[in-house]
Amino acid sequence: MGDSTSAAKPSSSLWLRRGLYLAAAVTGAALLAGATLAVYGVRAQPHMDGKLVLPGLIGKVQVRRDAADITHIQASSPQDAWRSLGFVHAQERGWQLEFNRRLVQGRLSEILGPATLELDKLMRALDIHGAAHLQYKAMPAAVQEALQAYSQGIEAFYVRPSQARAPEFVLLGTQAGLGHGSTWEPEDTVGWALMMALDLGGNWGNEFARLNLLQVLNTEQLWQLMPAYPGEQPATSVDLASLYQQLGVYRDEKAQVSGSPPAAQIQSALQQWAAAAVRDMGTNDGLGSNNWVVSGSRTKSGKPLLANDPHLGLSAPAIWYFAHLQSPEGKASDGSSLPALNVTGATLPGMPFVVLGRTAEVAWGFTNTNPDVQDLYLEQINPGDSSQYRTPTGWENFDMREEVFKVKGQADVKVVLRSTRHGPVLSDAQAQYGKVVDTSRYALALRWAALDTDNRTVEAGLRANGAHTVQQLFEAFSIYHSPMQSIVAADVQGHIGFKAAGKVPLRAADNDLRGVAPAPGWDARYDWQGWLDYDQTPQDDGSARGFVATANQRVTEPGYAHFLTQDWSLPYRHRRIAQLLSASDQHDAASMAAIQNDVQSLATQALLPALRKAQSGHVLAAQVQQRMARFDGRMDKSRSEPLIFSVWVDELTRGIVIPRIGEQRFVMAYGKRDFRAGLEGILARNDVWWCAPKSCDQQAGDALTRTLDKLQAAYGSDPQRWRWGDAHPALSAHRPFGSVAALAPIFNVSVASSGDSYTVNVGQYNPNPLPADARGPLAGRFVNRHAPSLRAIYDLSDLESSRFIYQTGQSGLALSGRYADMRDEWANGRYRPLQMQPGRWVHVLQLQPGH
Repeated sequence: MGDSTSAAKPSSSLWLRRGLYLAAAVTGAALLAGATLAVYGVRAQPHMDGKLVLPGLIGKVQVRRDAADITHIQASSPQDAWRSLGFVHAQERGWQLEFNRRLVQGRLSEILGPATLELDKLMRALDIHGAAHLQYKAMPAAVQEALQAYSQGIEAFYVRPSQARAPEFVLLGTQAGLGHGSTWEPEDTVGWALMMALDLGGNWGNEFARLNLLQVLNTEQLWQLMPAYPGEQPATSVDLASLYQQLGVYRDEKAQVSGSPPAAQIQSALQQWAAAAVRDMGTNDGLGSNNWVVSGSRTKSGKPLLANDPHLGLSAPAIWYFAHLQSPEGKASDGSSLPALNVTGATLPGMPFVVLGRTAEVAWGFTNTNPDVQDLYLEQINPGDSSQYRTPTGWENFDMREEVFKVKGQADVKVVLRSTRHGPVLSDAQAQYGKVVDTSRYALALRWAALDTDNRTVEAGLRANGAHTVQQLFEAFSIYHSPMQSIVAADVQGHIGFKAAGKVPLRAADNDLRGVAPAPGWDARYDWQGWLDYDQTPQDDGSARGFVATANQRVTEPGYAHFLTQDWSLPYRHRRIAQLLSASDQHDAASMAAIQNDVQSLATQALLPALRKAQSGHVLAAQVQQRMARFDGRMDKSRSEPLIFSVWVDELTRGIVIPRIGEQRFVMAYGKRDFRAGLEGILARNDVWWCAPKSCDQQAGDALTRTLDKLQAAYGSDPQRWRWGDAHPALSAHRPFGSVAALAPIFNVSVASSGDSYTVNVGQYNPNPLPADARGPLAGRFVNRHAPSLRAIYDLSDLESSRFIYQTGQSGLALSGRYADMRDEWANGRYRPLQMQPGRWVHVLQLQPGH
């Protein structure tokens, strides 16, 4: 025993020493990794103080950042201002520029692999980069020079890097411009403007949704589910269901469509995101904005007030970057004059001008007008020669081109893409068309206004930055093309106004479809007939009420002579804004902020009676109904009632609609599109067909029971502890790492939020999220993904008291303290000063000419 005991002691001691060595090694490795990460985090930050050389500058440029973290660029020429903005965008948003550029060009798969191949195919099918090239070539020389200067600033940043690569480049093992030879070109700016038009101007998704639903619904039932604007009839009286059945448009539903193979997590998340982007391209339901301008007759100061909050998909980094550009007037290389710059506000990384903001004398804001500028055409394929399609004059050949896709980790992929006299064939690139349409007989082609070579949107943006009055601003936007925007403006002289700027197609009098559903492409009456003149687009000088407000509602007056669209947003937000503006003639910046942050939902009020009378045997039903009886429709993040209502209306929609259209069609159509107007009508009519086999009251009661089951399982049995903000965080998602579990906490930005899709302070959710995003107690159905991408308020009595905020931060570097430092201010309704002459500078950098 003595021997065995003495032998065990050295063994225990040995294992103890080994354990200590291992622990020390692990601790050392962790400390070393932490130290390395800390050093990298510092090296990746932009230089914001001192001096840097920027090749191509004509003179020295001051780049100063104020306490609000706005970047002020003071240059001796407009060209140097644009060049310096490009440099700063590359400093702060280098990965964002690279990702967006590859998206536009259909080249994401070169660095992300096969997961994004289908998205790349769609972008190549649309040929946005090709259209951008033609549009750039048609621009005046002075505009080309501005875009060249901006591109040179981005390029110069990478030629002489002053900081480590952004973490996305490191994690993906790539670098800016890899495989392309340059990091940014002037055409990329034009391409990004087209991507904004695609995001905001998409309505071909509604056309396809109608085509899809008409396979199982008759035309009357379609308009019940997707009704026209309140108080109006559908824009077409054609029996669409009969038309498509007679044409033999639909494929055999029994045929199977092969699915995608499983992949690793990052690929799976990317695949899901890319597939959803392809599916939803052409659908802008849920996207919107608010703006309003108040004349001095209704303000305390006697001068106008203007407010704007564009609602876009939330992202990290944010879509906007705030900057102040200042320079004296200059000369372009062709000898033309360039106006002086003194403009501040929201820039889009990728563009050399302030998109939304103010000069020293005039302020402006946008919302999406959303006219119908996209039409789908059924192109009949020649049964004897599939390379031809039918036209008004007979069979013609498809235009075909072979595209080669370089895909990380695998061989190149070659794809033949087609186009017709109308435009690109989308059924070659959007998989959902093959699930609905017999693509052996028909191809679906897109006519989209923004792709036309005469698109001068970028030129209009540059011109607007030199405006001094409302009239000059609207003159600058007279050449604006796509997407049409409802612009409100005010100047220091006291003028206000609203103007819809952008191109809208004219349709023939005998065009009985009016763009609401796919048209036979061989029938010439469905071809566009020209464009609406700028002086005929909607406008208002505000004199009738002392204010003008737009919120994506119908902006045309009764009797307006021209058809713009039937797909206006429901008018709830506009009604609420008008209520609050009409309630006082003593408005100030504080009242503007209160309106922007208002979370009273008139849409919720419309359906509350149906919920209050819903009968449920659930153990929590009586307690919950007591709470709902006192609920006024305020979608406050700290309350339980908004959560109860939102889950109930989702459950009710599913319970009524899915049995009628089927699970697959519901998944394809529901999400950004919520069928709210259709549901309101079904309940108001007590529609027996839609609610069958139960009554509508029974459907409402069953939906309440399912709601309480879900909420009890998710948050416990005490409704007082349920919070809307817990289920409804505003999520600014990063691409491509936002859905990767290990990386999402670093790259995403999230904060509890109020509102719903119909409040002024919008908090729009997608109740049909991607599987990778279906996390949390309610599977991510109520996460706020579209919200105010910025808020801005301009007081024309003192423009230096203007204010702004957005949901993340100026830096695009996830390791920066400036990456998400505006998050809580945004969520809680606070603002930062938007000044041209701040009291102090926090950082001062001088850019110098050199080689």
